[in-house]
Order: sequence, then structure tokens, then C-alpha cells
Amino acid sequence: MLPTLDHLRAWLSARENEHLEFKEARNGFHFEKLAKYCAALANEGGGSIVLGVTDRRPRRVVGSAAFENLERTKAGLVQRLRLKVEATELSHPDGRVVVFTVPSRPLGVPISIEGAYWMRAGEDLVPMTDDMLRTIFDENRPDFSAEICRGATLSDLDPVAIEEFRRRWHLASENANLLACPAENLLRDAELITECGITYAALILLGSKAALVPCGR
Repeated sequence: MLPTLDHLRAWLSARENEHLEFKEARNGFHFEKLAKYCAALANEGGGSIVLGVTDRRPRRVVGSAAFENLERTKAGLVQRLRLKVEATELSHPDGRVVVFTVPSRPLGVPISIEGAYWMRAGEDLVPMTDDMLRTIFDENRPDFSAEICRGATLSDLDPVAIEEFRRRWHLASENANLLACPAENLLRDAELITECGITYAALILLGSKAALVPCGR
């Protein structure tokens, strides 16, 4: 949904956060800086950068002359980011406001500009840390624990471990139904077993000593 004046009114009283950025940009705004902010927003899950509004509270509309040709600016952002960024011009009584709406980055793919993966730190833009990048790159890795262990059956799971799992889940959730739930239903609800069989996660958490050998022999 493209932003409207109603959205703008709500934003004026909202806190600036990882999904919302305000810049006065009265006389203009550098395209490369805009691209970096859009990359940072995409890396942080998407959001909007609003030009023509003061960035300190109480915020007010001051109007912006930046990016008069929005279609050209959008095309430039698509070329730089490989993301479809929407640009909307709002005619507020106190001046022109331009909103760039940025989607989230693709799963496992951080967005880079000038060789760096940007994020915001207060009023500044900084490169993402190695730990943050590692977390993003790992998003595309398959979840081994959710895979099915061929040949494994319920008899490979330790009844004592299952009851301890039941007890801990009940304490955490205070769901009394867990106490009377059959073991197989309990494990299905926890997604430790599926219609296809026993997961590696079930064996790792609840497997008997005899079962904790390579599966699928």
C-alpha cells in the first residue's frame, strides 16, 4: 500500500525506528546517500525514508525539492539495489513530501552499495558487522534438524526423555492438555515428528542411547 497523508500524520508523532527514516532535504538530497539509506532499510527488513520532514521531534513538514523526477530516481534505485523501491509525492499544506518505500531484502541476500552492506546506527550509516552478515547468509542454509531420519521409529525415542520434555513444555506453557496428550500427539504438536517420520531434532533431543548412531543404515 502506498503512503497517504493519513500515514504521514501518523508518522509525524511516531518514533524513528529501523523501519522509518526522516530527512529535511529542503533543497535536495544526494542520490548516492538515498541509495545507501534504502539499502540499510532493506537490510533491516524494509521501511520508508521520508524527505521534507524534520528528523527531530516534534516533527513538522518543511517541504523538499529533492528528486523532482521520481520515475527517473526509481529507475536509478532499481539499477543500484536490484529492488523495486516505490516513490510517492505527497502534497501537504506545509510543503511537498517525498516517501521512498523500500521492501525487505531477499532471504539470505544482504544489499550492498559501494562494496559495503549498510545498516543504520543512530543518525549515521555504518557497514554491517561480520556477525550480522553471517546470520543473513545462513538464512538460506537448510535446517538439518527438521529433516527426516530414514528408518527411525518411535521406539528409538527415550520414554523418560519424552516425559521430561512434556513436563518442561507444560511448565513453560501452563497448558494442562499437554499432561494427558499421547506421546505421539505431543511430538507431532512440537513438530518433532511428521507424517513423513521422525526428525533428526527428535533423535537429538529425545533419542535413546541405542538410537544415537548414524541413521538410515
